[in-house]
Amino acid sequence: MDLPTLQLLLEDLPLGAVDYSPVLDSTNARAQRWISSGASHLSLVVADEQTAGRGRNGRIWLTPPGSAIAFSLILLPEVNNPISIPYLSPLGALAVCESLQSMYDLPALIKWPNDILLFGEKAAGILVETEWQGEQFHSAVLGIGINVAPGSVPEPSEINFPATCVEGALGRSVDRWALMKGVIERVIKRLQDFDQQKFLQAWEDKLAFTGETVQLLRKDEQPIIGQLEGLMRDGSLRLLLPNGKVLSVRAGEIHLRAVDS
Repeated sequence: MDLPTLQLLLEDLPLGAVDYSPVLDSTNARAQRWISSGASHLSLVVADEQTAGRGRNGRIWLTPPGSAIAFSLILLPEVNNPISIPYLSPLGALAVCESLQSMYDLPALIKWPNDILLFGEKAAGILVETEWQGEQFHSAVLGIGINVAPGSVPEPSEINFPATCVEGALGRSVDRWALMKGVIERVIKRLQDFDQQKFLQAWEDKLAFTGETVQLLRKDEQPIIGQLEGLMRDGSLRLLLPNGKVLSVRAGEIHLRAVDS
């Protein structure tokens, strides 16, 4: 891949500028630097390889060359864009799920709040980083990483949840650039036509472990065990506890696991 070829592939999408690098430290970091120098809304950063890719809560996201998708979309304040900032991460996850379903008939699900599972193993993740000026939203970077080929799957000793890749789940090779375009197209469409009620329903329909007993692991606290019922109206997780009470759980440093995992 090179920049002219990528621009040609994406020319029918309403993007800002497009930036491509064979190797980057992090597409999110590059996007943040670009914002500081005047990037436009919906500008896109793509890399074939990341040497310091980031996951949630400071974790590392590996992106070996030729095997994965790594891109970041720059989002600036838009008068006609009513989406709430906390919905950006699941919006990205939903776009990945819908692309995998429509393009390859893969039953992708979202492990709340923003990991994408294929047959119970993590295949993709989302990282949204925002910048505020006081109480005013200034910018957001929506970063998406997808394991495509087997070479993108980390060693078991390097991760805290089983991982897989699209080709491994599908059993054949995948055009990762076509997949990337499909995801970006769906992200932009949902941003342009955002409807909170429809979005929450679509997110809930793709929620992993619904109806199952799960445990929420939080640092230095006892695990919370309950039945995952779905989402609250604000996107927090709805958990039915053994005592019959309903607990609303907001995203944070939380690890969601099925009880038998």
